[in-house]
Amino acid sequence: MAPIHRSEIVLAEDGKLSLAGLPFRAGDAVEVIVLPAAGPADPNAPHPLHGSVLRYDRPFDPVDDAWDADR
Repeated sequence: MAPIHRSEIVLAEDGKLSLAGLPFRAGDAVEVIVLPAAGPADPNAPHPLHGSVLRYDRPFDPVDDAWDADR
């Protein structure tokens, strides 16, 4: 497998990205995927599943008979 190189860069100009010091050689084909850097999690934000389950009916019952561990 080819080496993977990950960088976090702050753009100096709108819409322009410049990369230097990459571990690839001239003529190498590379794939470029650009994603925004993940910011720090907001400690006051609710969990994404908060409020999604209203109640559990018999939470310890098997989901299906095929899942019964006693067989």
